[in-house]
Amino acid sequence: MARAFRKTRRGIAGEFEQGELRLLRRLFADVVQLLETEKREDEDPLAALVGLDLEAVKPEDSAVIRLLPDAVRNDDDGALEFRRLTERSLREEKVSALRGAALLLENTQMVLNPDQAQVLARALNDVRLVLADRLEIRTDEDAARLHGIADLEDAEDLESYLALVYNFVTWVQEGLMQALLSSAGPSD
Repeated sequence: MARAFRKTRRGIAGEFEQGELRLLRRLFADVVQLLETEKREDEDPLAALVGLDLEAVKPEDSAVIRLLPDAVRNDDDGALEFRRLTERSLREEKVSALRGAALLLENTQMVLNPDQAQVLARALNDVRLVLADRLEIRTDEDAARLHGIADLEDAEDLESYLALVYNFVTWVQEGLMQALLSSAGPSD
Protein backbone atom coordinates (compact mmCIF):
# COMPACT_ATOMS: atom_id res chain seq x y z
CA MET A 1 0.00 0.00 0.00
CA ALA A 2 1.29 3.45 -0.92
CA ARG A 3 2.55 5.78 1.79
CA ALA A 4 1.66 9.44 1.40
CA PHE A 5 4.31 11.89 0.27
CA ARG A 6 5.97 13.77 3.10
CA LYS A 7 8.63 16.43 3.44
CA THR A 8 11.98 15.09 4.64
CA ARG A 9 15.48 16.54 4.92
CA ARG A 10 16.40 14.86 1.63
CA GLY A 11 13.30 16.03 -0.26
CA ILE A 12 9.70 14.98 -0.79
CA ALA A 13 9.55 11.25 -0.11
CA GLY A 14 6.89 8.76 -1.11
CA GLU A 15 6.48 5.02 -1.34
CA PHE A 16 4.40 2.89 -3.71
CA GLU A 17 3.89 -0.73 -4.59
CA GLN A 18 4.91 -1.88 -8.07
CA GLY A 19 1.27 -2.28 -9.15
CA GLU A 20 0.50 1.29 -8.10
CA LEU A 21 3.49 2.58 -10.07
CA ARG A 22 2.38 0.60 -13.14
CA LEU A 23 -1.12 2.03 -12.82
CA LEU A 24 0.14 5.62 -12.60
CA ARG A 25 2.55 5.16 -15.52
CA ARG A 26 -0.28 3.64 -17.60
CA LEU A 27 -2.56 6.55 -16.75
CA PHE A 28 0.15 9.01 -17.77
CA ALA A 29 0.63 7.13 -21.07
CA ASP A 30 -3.13 7.16 -21.71
CA VAL A 31 -3.30 10.93 -21.27
CA VAL A 32 -0.24 11.37 -23.52
CA GLN A 33 -2.11 9.39 -26.17
CA LEU A 34 -5.09 11.75 -25.85
CA LEU A 35 -2.88 14.82 -26.24
CA GLU A 36 -0.60 13.74 -29.06
CA THR A 37 -1.72 14.72 -32.52
CA GLU A 38 -0.82 13.08 -35.78
CA LYS A 39 1.94 14.81 -37.70
CA ARG A 40 0.81 16.19 -41.02
CA GLU A 41 3.04 15.89 -44.06
CA ASP A 42 2.11 19.38 -45.28
CA GLU A 43 2.84 20.96 -41.91
CA ASP A 44 4.78 24.22 -41.95
CA PRO A 45 8.05 23.46 -40.10
CA LEU A 46 8.51 27.07 -38.98
CA ALA A 47 4.99 27.20 -37.54
CA ALA A 48 5.64 23.92 -35.75
CA LEU A 49 8.95 25.23 -34.41
CA VAL A 50 7.35 28.28 -32.81
CA GLY A 51 4.33 26.33 -31.55
CA LEU A 52 1.67 27.43 -34.01
CA ASP A 53 -0.97 25.12 -35.39
CA LEU A 54 -2.93 26.97 -38.04
CA GLU A 55 -5.13 23.90 -38.56
CA ALA A 56 -6.13 23.54 -34.89
CA VAL A 57 -9.80 23.09 -34.15
CA LYS A 58 -11.71 22.68 -30.91
CA PRO A 59 -11.26 19.05 -29.77
CA GLU A 60 -14.25 16.74 -29.95
CA ASP A 61 -13.27 14.68 -26.90
CA SER A 62 -14.66 16.32 -23.77
CA ALA A 63 -11.66 15.12 -21.74
CA VAL A 64 -9.26 16.92 -24.09
CA ILE A 65 -11.44 20.02 -23.80
CA ARG A 66 -10.99 19.79 -20.01
CA LEU A 67 -7.24 19.60 -20.52
CA LEU A 68 -7.22 22.38 -23.14
CA PRO A 69 -10.27 24.58 -22.50
CA ASP A 70 -11.23 27.57 -24.60
CA ALA A 71 -9.27 30.59 -23.39
CA VAL A 72 -11.82 33.12 -24.63
CA ARG A 73 -15.41 32.87 -23.43
CA ASN A 74 -18.41 33.79 -25.53
CA ASP A 75 -16.26 34.35 -28.62
CA ASP A 76 -15.81 31.21 -30.74
CA ASP A 77 -13.59 32.98 -33.29
CA GLY A 78 -11.36 34.45 -30.59
CA ALA A 79 -11.14 31.11 -28.80
CA LEU A 80 -10.20 29.34 -32.02
CA GLU A 81 -7.55 31.94 -32.86
CA PHE A 82 -6.04 31.62 -29.38
CA ARG A 83 -6.13 27.82 -29.72
CA ARG A 84 -4.23 28.03 -33.02
CA LEU A 85 -1.57 30.22 -31.42
CA THR A 86 -1.08 28.24 -28.21
CA GLU A 87 -2.50 24.72 -28.31
CA ARG A 88 0.51 22.99 -29.84
CA SER A 89 2.88 24.29 -27.18
CA LEU A 90 0.37 23.55 -24.40
CA ARG A 91 0.00 19.98 -25.62
CA GLU A 92 3.78 19.59 -25.83
CA GLU A 93 4.25 20.94 -22.28
CA LYS A 94 1.62 18.57 -20.91
CA VAL A 95 3.07 15.58 -22.77
CA SER A 96 6.55 16.48 -21.51
CA ALA A 97 5.31 16.69 -17.90
CA LEU A 98 3.45 13.37 -18.21
CA ARG A 99 6.49 11.60 -19.65
CA GLY A 100 8.78 13.20 -17.08
CA ALA A 101 6.47 12.12 -14.28
CA ALA A 102 6.44 8.55 -15.60
CA LEU A 103 10.24 8.52 -15.42
CA LEU A 104 10.07 9.61 -11.77
CA LEU A 105 8.02 6.51 -10.96
CA GLU A 106 10.76 3.95 -11.54
CA ASN A 107 11.37 2.92 -7.92
CA THR A 108 8.92 2.01 -5.18
CA GLN A 109 10.66 4.44 -2.82
CA MET A 110 11.32 7.88 -4.19
CA VAL A 111 12.65 11.21 -3.04
CA LEU A 112 11.76 14.18 -5.22
CA ASN A 113 13.16 17.68 -5.31
CA PRO A 114 10.57 20.51 -5.55
CA ASP A 115 10.87 20.76 -9.36
CA GLN A 116 10.30 17.02 -9.78
CA ALA A 117 7.37 17.15 -7.37
CA GLN A 118 5.78 19.94 -9.42
CA VAL A 119 6.16 17.91 -12.62
CA LEU A 120 4.48 14.96 -10.94
CA ALA A 121 1.73 17.20 -9.55
CA ARG A 122 0.97 18.59 -13.03
CA ALA A 123 0.79 15.09 -14.49
CA LEU A 124 -1.48 13.87 -11.68
CA ASN A 125 -3.74 16.88 -12.21
CA ASP A 126 -4.11 16.09 -15.91
CA VAL A 127 -4.97 12.46 -15.11
CA ARG A 128 -7.57 13.63 -12.58
CA LEU A 129 -9.12 15.97 -15.16
CA VAL A 130 -9.50 13.13 -17.65
CA LEU A 131 -10.89 10.73 -15.05
CA ALA A 132 -13.28 13.41 -13.78
CA ASP A 133 -14.55 13.91 -17.30
CA ARG A 134 -15.04 10.19 -17.87
CA LEU A 135 -16.87 9.95 -14.53
CA GLU A 136 -18.94 13.04 -15.35
CA ILE A 137 -17.78 14.89 -12.24
CA ARG A 138 -19.03 18.45 -12.65
CA THR A 139 -19.79 19.49 -9.06
CA ASP A 140 -18.56 18.85 -5.54
CA GLU A 141 -21.62 16.66 -5.05
CA ASP A 142 -20.59 14.49 -7.99
CA ALA A 143 -17.14 14.02 -6.46
CA ALA A 144 -18.61 13.31 -3.02
CA ARG A 145 -20.82 10.62 -4.53
CA LEU A 146 -17.69 8.73 -5.62
CA HIS A 147 -15.55 9.52 -2.58
CA GLY A 148 -16.69 6.47 -0.62
CA ILE A 149 -15.24 4.02 -3.15
CA ALA A 150 -11.88 3.32 -1.55
CA ASP A 151 -11.39 -0.44 -1.77
CA LEU A 152 -11.15 -2.80 -4.73
CA GLU A 153 -14.04 -4.76 -3.25
CA ASP A 154 -16.19 -1.63 -3.74
CA ALA A 155 -15.51 -1.64 -7.50
CA GLU A 156 -18.43 -3.51 -9.02
CA ASP A 157 -18.46 -2.02 -12.52
CA LEU A 158 -16.39 0.23 -14.81
CA GLU A 159 -17.63 3.45 -13.21
CA SER A 160 -16.85 2.30 -9.67
CA TYR A 161 -13.43 1.04 -10.78
CA LEU A 162 -12.67 4.41 -12.40
CA ALA A 163 -13.90 6.10 -9.22
CA LEU A 164 -11.48 3.96 -7.21
CA VAL A 165 -8.64 5.02 -9.52
CA TYR A 166 -9.77 8.67 -9.36
CA ASN A 167 -9.79 8.54 -5.55
CA PHE A 168 -6.31 6.99 -5.48
CA VAL A 169 -4.88 9.61 -7.84
CA THR A 170 -6.57 12.34 -5.78
CA TRP A 171 -5.05 10.94 -2.58
CA VAL A 172 -1.57 10.82 -4.16
CA GLN A 173 -1.89 14.37 -5.49
CA GLU A 174 -3.20 15.76 -2.19
CA GLY A 175 -0.30 14.22 -0.27
CA LEU A 176 2.17 15.54 -2.80
CA MET A 177 0.69 19.05 -2.64
CA GLN A 178 0.73 19.01 1.18
CA ALA A 179 4.38 18.00 1.13
CA LEU A 180 5.17 20.75 -1.38
CA LEU A 181 3.35 23.34 0.72
CA SER A 182 5.16 22.25 3.87
CA SER A 183 8.53 22.45 2.12
CA ALA A 184 8.85 26.03 3.36
CA GLY A 185 8.56 24.72 6.93
CA PRO A 186 10.90 22.55 9.00
CA SER A 187 11.87 19.05 7.75
CA ASP A 188 10.96 15.76 9.45
